[in-house]
Amino acid sequence: VGLILLYLAIGKGYEPLLLTPIAFGCVLANFPNNGFHEGVMWAIGQGIQMEIFPPLIFLGVGAMTDFGPLIANPNTLMLGAAAQFGVFVALGGAMLLGFNVQEAASIGIIGGADGPTAIYLATKLAPDLLGAIAVAAYSYMSLVPLIQPPIMRALTTHKERAIRMKQLRSVSKTEKIVFPIMVTVIVSLLLPDAAALIGSLMLGNLMRESGVVERLSKTVQNELMNIVTIFLGITVGATATSATFLNIKTLMILGM
Repeated sequence: VGLILLYLAIGKGYEPLLLTPIAFGCVLANFPNNGFHEGVMWAIGQGIQMEIFPPLIFLGVGAMTDFGPLIANPNTLMLGAAAQFGVFVALGGAMLLGFNVQEAASIGIIGGADGPTAIYLATKLAPDLLGAIAVAAYSYMSLVPLIQPPIMRALTTHKERAIRMKQLRSVSKTEKIVFPIMVTVIVSLLLPDAAALIGSLMLGNLMRESGVVERLSKTVQNELMNIVTIFLGITVGATATSATFLNIKTLMILGM
């Protein structure tokens, strides 16, 4: 499995920044007496176990995201909401296969194509399935460039694919600054458990849009994001041992 993922990353160029460390971590984890449960590898692994990596990833994502088009046209929120259809289909399917509701929720969130959230939720609700869920989530995300084009060609015409989307109106700097603050307050009040992830995402975006902490914004977009991606990838790959994959539950999760 690790060698196949390495081929896809290097030979085919499918999400190499993410898939290369995952695949190599997978290869390393399957050597006997590899020392992954001690020393620096143990310390890196705590980034997932203690829910450190997901908020840091969200911090970088927020700093790289322009919410201007969403603010200008709030209706586009429905495009993101459409991903929840996949979440609930997978959740229902997992429950039909015999997983309990906590495990099914952790499996279903993979359908949102969001690796950090999948790890975060699995750590809280189904820690025994963390390895299988993490590998399934990131493998799925890495293979999106392979999966998506034929689906897009099947469901759209060439004319539709040639449409150039335009922003409806210009968005002021004040709107872009108020947006992450309001989202943080509203979401944290409605869903306190999501405050760490949403707060990190919106803090990163506030750094970007405020214009007064450009050095911090560039750091979380580049150096911090790259370091955490390496650590996260190796750790996720390290969970892909033969014991993780050679069981019926893992096969069912990958199927979902």
